[in-house]
Amino acid sequence: MLTYRKYDHLEVFGYANSDFTDCKNTRKSTFGYMYLLARGAISWKSAKQFVIIASTMEVEFVACFEATNQANWFQNFISGLGAVDNIAKTKYLL
Repeated sequence: MLTYRKYDHLEVFGYANSDFTDCKNTRKSTFGYMYLLARGAISWKSAKQFVIIASTMEVEFVACFEATNQANWFQNFISGLGAVDNIAKTKYLL
């Protein structure tokens, strides 16, 4: 069940994670992220990465890139709505 509460100061919290070479057949790693606004989930994704990665550092970089793209989209979308005066910068937990 999704629940949302009213807050004067909105903060988006983002969580991202990845798993190096999870699929032995394709050698592609997996990544996932989830975003919370007003303590309720607003977006999440778990998928195989699009490229074959050679190291754990590259896996984390690609996962962080995907999560950051989504965060930038949210900030632009929420700001564009004009429904709130202020939205804080996204906080990431990797």
